Amino acid sequence: MTQETVAITRRMPDPASLLAALHAGGPDLRVARAGQGAVARLCTEDGRLVVSVEAPRYIQVPGETARLLGPGAATDTPVWWTEVRAASAAPEAPRLAASVAGRLATLLDGTTGPREAASHTDVVTVSASGEPSPDGAGGDDVLAEADILTDQAVIVLHDAPILAATTWLTELLRTTARTGRYLYLVTPPTTRLTLPTRTLLDRAPARWVVSAPETGYYDGLSGVELDWHDGHFTPTTGPSPAIVDAYRPPSGPAGERQLLLSMRTVHAPDEQLLLGGALECAWQTLTGEPPAGWSTAEPVNVPWSRRQLTDLVRSRARRGSPTWLVAVGNPDHPAIATQRVTHTRLGVEEHITLAFGHTADSPALLDRLPHLAEELAAQHRLATMITELRAARADLTVPSHYEPPALPVSLTFGPDAVADIGRGCLDSTLPDTPSRRLGPTARPALHYELGDGTDPGAWRRLRHIEDHLNSTPGARAGS
Repeated sequence: MTQETVAITRRMPDPASLLAALHAGGPDLRVARAGQGAVARLCTEDGRLVVSVEAPRYIQVPGETARLLGPGAATDTPVWWTEVRAASAAPEAPRLAASVAGRLATLLDGTTGPREAASHTDVVTVSASGEPSPDGAGGDDVLAEADILTDQAVIVLHDAPILAATTWLTELLRTTARTGRYLYLVTPPTTRLTLPTRTLLDRAPARWVVSAPETGYYDGLSGVELDWHDGHFTPTTGPSPAIVDAYRPPSGPAGERQLLLSMRTVHAPDEQLLLGGALECAWQTLTGEPPAGWSTAEPVNVPWSRRQLTDLVRSRARRGSPTWLVAVGNPDHPAIATQRVTHTRLGVEEHITLAFGHTADSPALLDRLPHLAEELAAQHRLATMITELRAARADLTVPSHYEPPALPVSLTFGPDAVADIGRGCLDSTLPDTPSRRLGPTARPALHYELGDGTDPGAWRRLRHIEDHLNSTPGARAGS
């Protein structure tokens, strides 16, 4: 089972400190490089992987260490984040990983996390016998860290309180898809996903598998009972999917909510184009401040900058690659977003998922949504936006048990979408839910208020709109 210990240090790990930390395995282990030099691996003489050390990340965004490692890891920024992973091939690996991280923390004025991973600085001797690395992984491949590798599947047993969309996980997802396999992330029931991880799993050939001692395996996002069959996990056979008892809703914190925004913008390709404006506008309108930072993986390490974000997107577009990124806010206002930027026949598209956490003492500001919709339509090339409200954790993590589905609050069509679909078509869609015209009469955006986040009838109204548009020639393309 893969276990992680993170060294959080004030000073940058240099070659001398890294070598001192890696020597925690004694003289019998050898050091190998992977990931184009970004990963150092401790291996036995026969090539068995024991510990991997990721390249240090410079964290300049306040609150990131506490968000991913717990309140005990809260430190002032900037700090260096060095992730040390123990492979399952050797029983001594978790203790060795804890020693590597502990040595870095001791040498470089730091701490380690998460709290469950107690660190030390002892030398850990790895026995000569053990499980070999998975066949077919390749020495320089991230699949070498898989616990089980079959022709159909990559299985990673992961034991951590929070499963974040780290560089390791994003690369693992890409590599698994490239080899035509399916990724199964197997965790205990106590593990929670970050919202970016959940977003990645929704789009990848991957499944979150929860291993519960009392019920066996189940899907962490749906509760469906799973069996291991013919080299991969499948739902148990039966007339209908079986939901395990462990997935039944527990009593959660009263009054906690998540406000969810799904936005799509379309820009004409232009050398002067500056991306990230819609995301920044939504953040500013609903929290009173811009995002705190952004990155292409968690932890988010770079202060918010639309210029730097745009430069990265432009660089990747020249290579024909889309850009996926994460943004976070001030720790006092829980908020997190993922944004995917692609070039299509319509132009440069931003697909944004943005979530805000609210407690009973800080309700969602639904009255600001029409103003936000109007500004996005007028200034940031909004195509469509759906907002939803759900009863869920205010810290925005995803537990391995049931949470109620989100209920629609509003739907907005930008000016181009209204023009493409036709104002008359949209006006006749919901006669009992009149739209609010935003912007100039000649080229308006339309904003529908579907509910207050407590009315299940909002789903009926939203489906009615979707069915009407899908049955109208030309409407679907415009939306």
